[in-house]
Amino acid sequence: MANKAAALLLASHPGPTLIVTVVAGVLGVGLGYAPARVALLSAAILFGQLSIGLSNDWLDAARDAAVQRPDKPAARGAIGVPTVRVAAFIALAVALALTFFLGPAALVAHAVAIAGGWAYNLGLKATVVSFVPFIISFGLLPAIATLGQTTPRLATGWVLAAAALLGVAAHITNVLPDLADDANTGIRGMPHRLGTRSSGLIAFACLAVATVLITTGPGWPPRPLFIGGLVLGTAAAVLGVVLVVRATPTRLLMRLIMTCAVVDVVMLALAGQSIAV
Repeated sequence: MANKAAALLLASHPGPTLIVTVVAGVLGVGLGYAPARVALLSAAILFGQLSIGLSNDWLDAARDAAVQRPDKPAARGAIGVPTVRVAAFIALAVALALTFFLGPAALVAHAVAIAGGWAYNLGLKATVVSFVPFIISFGLLPAIATLGQTTPRLATGWVLAAAALLGVAAHITNVLPDLADDANTGIRGMPHRLGTRSSGLIAFACLAVATVLITTGPGWPPRPLFIGGLVLGTAAAVLGVVLVVRATPTRLLMRLIMTCAVVDVVMLALAGQSIAV
């Protein structure tokens, strides 16, 4: 039973799931949520991300098995595909049920964000618009937080744009290490069509622009801590470009993007209510 539970956890893409959940919680804290409401927001986002991750492993099981992916439990038979499928739908139902208590506007935003992730898994990943679900799902995360306040408010344009850009960067760097395997199983998303170098440069350009937006969005002149975040974000973008140009892309690129995303989210937390209209 423990092995099955561990396999199910691995199938949920625990790394990205945890990071996005932490991002949501930090946004809630920055917006002044009460502790119980922060927990509610975090739990809702957690189950939404679990549903997306589990649906990915369920829907990709045959393709992952064809290329012998050792990190995919359903593909290597560590857990049954039907079990992963049922778990994905349960997580989806729990996510929406929890978000209901954040209010109807937050529920709609979260439903659309989850739908973006599922749409990617259901087939958009193999098309030229593979980046669109990431723009939607990442871009709406701040909106879920601002709309989930006791007095709902819209998110500002700059924070929505920054989150969407981080989504595009995450998409590209997650795909780059798997280009060969994807080609063997018929997946040709936007990064596959552009190639490694062009896609990598776009990813880190998105990261740099997102960091600039977050630094300057709350007001001018930027606070000293925000300037520090800008320096870190710029350094990460430069390092990412070097890795793309000089080396074979690895999971390090995805970790670099997600680490920088956390830095950016800390800046958003410090921005507080300025991320809401």
